[in-house]
Amino acid sequence: METPQNENFRDTIGTITEEGKRAWVFPKKPSGKFYNYRKWVSYGLLVFLLLSPFIKINGNQFLMFNILERRFNIFGFPFWPQDFHLFVISMIIGVVFITLFTVSFGRIFCGWICPQTIFMEMVFRRIEYWIEGDRGKQIRLKKQPWTAEKIRKRGLKLAIFLIISFIIANVFLAYLISSDKLIQYIIDGPFNHVSTLISLLIFTAVFYFVFAWFREQVCIIACPYGRLQGVLLDTKSIVVAYDHKRGEAENGRKKFRKNEDRNALGHGDCIDCFQCVNVCPTGIDIRNGTQLECVNCTACIDECDHIMESINLPKGLIRYTSEDNIEKKSPFKLTARIKGYIAVLTILIGILTGMLFLRNDLEANVLRLPGQLYEHKDNNIISNVFTYKLVNKTTEDIKNVSLKLMSHKGVLKLVSTSDSFVVPSQGLAEGTLFIEINNSALSGDRNKIEIGVYKGDKLIETTSANFLGPRSYK
Repeated sequence: METPQNENFRDTIGTITEEGKRAWVFPKKPSGKFYNYRKWVSYGLLVFLLLSPFIKINGNQFLMFNILERRFNIFGFPFWPQDFHLFVISMIIGVVFITLFTVSFGRIFCGWICPQTIFMEMVFRRIEYWIEGDRGKQIRLKKQPWTAEKIRKRGLKLAIFLIISFIIANVFLAYLISSDKLIQYIIDGPFNHVSTLISLLIFTAVFYFVFAWFREQVCIIACPYGRLQGVLLDTKSIVVAYDHKRGEAENGRKKFRKNEDRNALGHGDCIDCFQCVNVCPTGIDIRNGTQLECVNCTACIDECDHIMESINLPKGLIRYTSEDNIEKKSPFKLTARIKGYIAVLTILIGILTGMLFLRNDLEANVLRLPGQLYEHKDNNIISNVFTYKLVNKTTEDIKNVSLKLMSHKGVLKLVSTSDSFVVPSQGLAEGTLFIEINNSALSGDRNKIEIGVYKGDKLIETTSANFLGPRSYK
């Protein structure tokens, strides 16, 4: 139970000393049921993250975020600049989904799914344990002078960190420019693509800085999601929590003594062993309650369960639970706020699904040439000049494409091409066309015309444009 004397932890960050210097965290190597679950989840997500740019579905990269060319692939669905509204809805769905999980289950995304946590705890930290040893050995290594042993261990660790950072940077680049381009650049040689090489080195330096030095500070200082949880959480949210009712009892914590009746003395089950603090990757004391730094990694749950088991006390002193469950023994249930998020998420998913089904494989745009007025020809014919752009969103060429005027009786002529053409796969076809309509078929100086895009005799898309004519006076 919190008291005014220990409230000062909320005024400072555990990784900063009173002098304002960096307090390095040396967490004990975790072990236990939840850690084993996290390893399986993390290794599965690592495989997913590393292979996603190289998986193709219908010729489309499974995940790609090409910001420069404004082309995105999400789960094999290609999104072009014309589909930006679909991409925005997809991102909003992701935000609402994470918000819903945070309201319901706290910062579980950070501890189980976030790439930063997965790489830090399941890759870099495990390499650190392998080379430097567990918590005690790491602390002693840091304090000892620069002997040959320290130089060897630190040098080997940092060299491996740099290699892994370089691999991560390559995968990250594959997400941005596509895996096909990345592989082609490697085959061509890095010095034939100097700008890409510089970007790769910058990404490598950033990842190396994050995982070798900045580490848990990303979650505490840099990540905005950690700040959001203070707004999203309430007393009904399921989080990694210390049961202060059971742990403190009437007279607080007490060191364990064999054959002592703790209940008779009024002491709680917490034996003040500090193992939950030692194993925490962000260096906090979970017994102080929900904190900004907690990423719900469950390391303290496993460690506390092990201690409770060794002294024959019930496990679950630290567990996934809510403040209401600890205080009032009330079970988790859907609140009005959670139901609201579920409703919004369901509506957004329905809208996105409908839009994806209604989206055409070919996007057509016909615009009147800027600065050009109409031309009056013989036999009362009015002519306008337009530009057209057809975007093929599929991985196959669309052949035998033609444009036809649908709304008016008139003539549509393409400039510098035959009546039919090919729209290349994941590319575009563009050009200029003339449309001629008899003035008698026009109504005023601005007329909306409809143009059909045909593949052979099959109509595959329609678009509209404004056709200018002489102003009529009555």
